[in-house]
Amino acid sequence: MPKSAPLPVDKLRAACPPESVPYATSQDIPSVDPSASRFQPRAISALELGLALTGREYNIYLAGDPYMGRTHFLKSFLAPIAAKAPTPPDIVYVHNFDDQDRPRALLLPAGKGRALKAGLAKAVAAIREDIPSRFEQEAHLSKRQSLARDFQANREDLFAEMEERAAEEGFNLEVDEHGGLTLYPLLEGKVVSDEDFERMDPETRKALKAQGDEVLGNLGSYLRRLTSDDRSYRDSEKKIDRDTAAEVADWRLKDLQEEFAAHTEVLEFFQAVRQDVLEHYDAFLAKEPPALPTPQAAEQGLTADALAERYEVNLFVDNSKAEGAPIVIEDHPNHPNLLGSAERESDFGALYTDHTLIKAGSLHKALGGFLILRIDDLAHGGQAWEGLLRALRSGLCRIEDPSDGDAVRTRTIEPQPVPLTAKVILVGTDETYELLLYGDERFQKLFKLKAHMQDHIPRTPENETALLGLAGAMIAKAGLKPFTREALAGLVEYASSLTDDQERLSLRLPLLRELMCEASALAGLRGADMVDGALLRQAREARLFRANLLEEDFLAEYDREIIKVATDGQAVGRANGLSVRMVGDLPFGLPHQIACTVGVGHGGILDLEREAELGGPIHTKGMMILKSYLVSQFAQDKPVVLTGSLCFEQSYAEVEGDSASGAELAALLSALSGVPISLSKAFTGAVGSSGAIMAVGGLNQKIEGFFEVCRRRGLTGRQGVLLPRDNVVNLMLKEEVLQAVRDGLFNVWPVASIEEAMELLTGMEAGSRGPDGLYPQGTLFRLVDERLARLAQLAVKWGGFSRPLNLEP
Repeated sequence: MPKSAPLPVDKLRAACPPESVPYATSQDIPSVDPSASRFQPRAISALELGLALTGREYNIYLAGDPYMGRTHFLKSFLAPIAAKAPTPPDIVYVHNFDDQDRPRALLLPAGKGRALKAGLAKAVAAIREDIPSRFEQEAHLSKRQSLARDFQANREDLFAEMEERAAEEGFNLEVDEHGGLTLYPLLEGKVVSDEDFERMDPETRKALKAQGDEVLGNLGSYLRRLTSDDRSYRDSEKKIDRDTAAEVADWRLKDLQEEFAAHTEVLEFFQAVRQDVLEHYDAFLAKEPPALPTPQAAEQGLTADALAERYEVNLFVDNSKAEGAPIVIEDHPNHPNLLGSAERESDFGALYTDHTLIKAGSLHKALGGFLILRIDDLAHGGQAWEGLLRALRSGLCRIEDPSDGDAVRTRTIEPQPVPLTAKVILVGTDETYELLLYGDERFQKLFKLKAHMQDHIPRTPENETALLGLAGAMIAKAGLKPFTREALAGLVEYASSLTDDQERLSLRLPLLRELMCEASALAGLRGADMVDGALLRQAREARLFRANLLEEDFLAEYDREIIKVATDGQAVGRANGLSVRMVGDLPFGLPHQIACTVGVGHGGILDLEREAELGGPIHTKGMMILKSYLVSQFAQDKPVVLTGSLCFEQSYAEVEGDSASGAELAALLSALSGVPISLSKAFTGAVGSSGAIMAVGGLNQKIEGFFEVCRRRGLTGRQGVLLPRDNVVNLMLKEEVLQAVRDGLFNVWPVASIEEAMELLTGMEAGSRGPDGLYPQGTLFRLVDERLARLAQLAVKWGGFSRPLNLEP
C-alpha cells in the first residue's frame, strides 16, 4: 500500500463477525464463574502466596483501576478458600469480678457463644426466682429456727448464770429486751426500789454503787461470751443462707458446667458467678429494690437487676451460622465500624458503660477469615487507618476510644484484647499504593504483597469466547433478556472499544455489565423479547446522548463559526490540530486551528501557549523537539535565524501533551515555504527530532470529533485525518465514520514521518537532500531551505534593527 493511501474500512475498526460467535443466543453459553480470575495470573499468584504466608505483616494490597470489578474478583477468589477453612470461634465478653473495668474475652467454638449466653441467662433467671422461694421452704426455715432456739437457750442459760452470780453478791440482775443489764441491790432478799435507794444516806448509796460496779466488772466475761455467741449465731445464720443459695446456684449451674467442662476459662467464670451469688444473695431477697440513680450507686448496694446485668454474656462475635471462614467487606470503615467500640448509655444524666455495651467492628467479625477494605473509604474514616495499623503491628484487636486530641477523656472500660487472626486486603489504585508506599513506612512493613490486576487481555478467538462466557454468566445472574448472536458480537467489539485497541479486550467488566443492563431495559421498553445488535447500538447511542450535552454545545459553536476552524480550502501557516476534552467520564475530540508566523529576527520560534502560561511541560517539550528538528534539517550550511510564533487560536484553557506537535511543525514549514496547507485535513501526532511521527492517545475521539464538525458542514470527500502509523492498531471508530469512508466522503491517512504528512497536506513532494547538500528544485523543503537562507542574510544585513522585518510572501 502506498504511503499516502488512506486506510481501508477494515483497518478502522476490528469487527467481530456474528458468524464467529459460537452461540446463537446468550442462553446457549455454558455456565461459568462470572469473575475474571482466569485473566488475572499476577493477582492470583500474589493472593495465593499472601494466603499461604501466616505472618501478620503479610497482608495484601490489590491494585487496579476502578470499574474492574476488584471487590467481586476478590470475593470470587476467596469464596472457595473460605468455604474449606475452619469456622472461627465465637467471642464473648463477660464481667471481670477482679476488675470490673477490664471485661474478659472468652473464645468458644462456633455456636457455643450463643449457647453460653442463653444458658447462663436462663440459669440466672432461675437462681433469681429460686432463692426467695427456697428461703421460705420448711427445710431452710427449720434450720434457722433450730439455730435460733439453740442460740436463745444458750443465751438464757448464760443470763441465769449471771443472775445467780449477781444474787450471790447481793444484787438482782435484770436484762431488757435489747440486752441491756441493770443491777438492783437486795436488802433482806428484796429488791431495793429506786425510791428506797434515794432515801438511803449518801454513804450507803455510795458503797452500794461501788459494789454494783464491781459486780458488773465481774460479769464482763459473761458479756464477752454473749457478744461472741451473738457473732457466732449471725455467722451460722448467714452460713445457712449461703448454703441454701449455694445449693440453688450449684443446681442451676450444673448443666452449664457439664456442657462447658472442656473450657477452663468458662468454668472459672461460672465459679466467679457462683461466688458472687453467694456474696450478694440478699439482693435476690429484697422485695422493693432501692431507688439507685446510677450503676455506680447500685454497686454500693447491688440490686437483683444489677446482678443479672453483671452476669449477662455479651455475644461479641457470633459464628453460629457461619460455614467456613468469614469474608467481611466493610464499606463504611470509620473507627467504631472497623475497630469496635464501647458504647455508653445515659441514666439520669450520667454516662456509663460496661461489658454488655461492647460492640464488635468488622476487624473482629473477620477474625479467622478475610477483611476487604477500599482504601478510598479508609481515607474518609477518621482515625480508623491509624487504628488498623496499630492492630496489625501489635497483632491484637483492642477496643479503644479514638483519640480526641486535647478533649477531656471520659471514664471507660478496657476490654481484654483478642488475637488478630484476619487477613486484611486493601483495594485501591496504583497511584494510592505508591503514595502509601513512600509516605508511610508502616504500610510497607504490614502490606508486603501487592496483587496487580491487569485491565486488558489479548484479543484472540479463545479470549473472545472466554469473555462471552463471562458475559453470559452476568446476563443470567442479573436476569437480563437473552442476547442474540449479533448482540454478543457487539459486546466483543465494545470490549475492544473500551481499550481503544484492535488487538485487546477490556477487563472492565462492570462497564460491560452496565451496557448489557441498559440494552436489556431498552428491549423491555421496546417490547422485544431479546437484545439484538440494533438494540445494543441504540443502548450505546443512548448512553452517549445522556452525557454529551457539553460536546453538543461546543459543536454548536463550530456550526455558528464562533469557533473558527476551516474544514475546506487552504491557507499558509495554518493547520488543523486535534485535542481531547474530558467532561465527567465522557471524552470527546475537538479540532483547533494552529497558526504560525515567521519573520526576520533573532527571537526564534515563540510558543505563545507557554508565554501565556497556558502550556504544560510536555507541550513545551514538544515545541523544543520541533525546534530541534528544524535545526537538524536546515542548519547544515547556515544558522537558523528567524523570529516567529506558534499558537492555538481561540484556546483559553491550558494546553498539555505533545500530540499537536506534528500539526505545529506542519504550520511552521508551511509558513517558511509559503506553500498552503489543505484545511480539509486535520493532523494529530507527536513529532520526533528526526521527523518521525509517533503515537498519541485519544485517536478515536479526535477523529470522530473532526468528522462530526465536517459532517455538520457537509462532507466533500476531501476531508480526513492524518494520524501516526503506529496508532492504526488503536482505531475503533464508530459506524458513522466507517460508512462515510465506505462512501468515499471521509478518509484516514496513516503517516510515519513529517515528510509524508506534508506531502498529504500540501500536495507537494517534501524532498530530500541530494549529494550536493541541496533539496531538489520544486520540493517543499527546497522552498523552506531557501527561505531560511534569506532570513539569515536579512538578519545579518539588518542586524541593528530593533524590530523584525516581515518577509512573508
